[in-house]
Amino acid sequence: MSENQNLLAEQRRALILDEVRRRGGVRVNELTRKLGVSDMTIRRDLDALARQGVLEKVHGGAVPVAEASTHEPGFEAKSGLELSAKEDIARAAAELVAPGAAIALSGGTTTYALAHRLLDVPDLTVVTNSVRVADVFHAAQRTSGQRTGAATVVLTGGVRTPSDSLVGPVADQAIATLHFDVLFLGVHGISAEAGLSTPNLAEAETNRRLVQSARRVVVVADHTKWGTVGLSSFATLEQVDTLVTDAGLPAEARAEISEHLRLVVAGESDESADD
Repeated sequence: MSENQNLLAEQRRALILDEVRRRGGVRVNELTRKLGVSDMTIRRDLDALARQGVLEKVHGGAVPVAEASTHEPGFEAKSGLELSAKEDIARAAAELVAPGAAIALSGGTTTYALAHRLLDVPDLTVVTNSVRVADVFHAAQRTSGQRTGAATVVLTGGVRTPSDSLVGPVADQAIATLHFDVLFLGVHGISAEAGLSTPNLAEAETNRRLVQSARRVVVVADHTKWGTVGLSSFATLEQVDTLVTDAGLPAEARAEISEHLRLVVAGESDESADD
């Protein structure tokens, strides 16, 4: 009996989606053998993933969906994907944060994972345009009270996107008046040609303001973001100091990225591009 039977539904669906993307398609009977669950369970999983728009059901299995550059998945749709990679990235990125620093966290599920890792770093000032990230710090304060060294959180305000980021003129004006030591930036896509990109035009402008207000820019993105291009580019690779990613990033991509910036692969010794 497979140990995968004990996986949570969201973990199992993340594995299914990764298999579909990696192989270009899978059959139901292959997934039942691999995951040790029933046909009915797999079909329910495929139905759920198809409703999220991340794969397409076909007779006997599923194939990937080629996403349009304007498609923006919601927070819940993204939160179950690449779970272990995001945790590894969050752990590695947290090591770059010094006590007492002024940092910014953009919206996204990877920055959300990072926020949990920063709860015990004392005396942080955290600027964020993410409702979810702000909730992590506020929930910790409600649970433990106003403890010494707890983070001071500045939520920018703005119009809420499907990924629960706050964007638009209100957010842009607030960010433009601030200056932070390090920006931790989640991205929809990253490539050598398009740089950092997003399907949301307003979010692109807000991200530009975040990049402009930061002394250092650290992108936190799992390997599936490499080669993805959204509708609007908001920064070049040269504007990024460090990319923290996971071990799934191919060797060719690592070499290309290292020509532009410092590359940290979570769980491995980091590789640095020349300054």
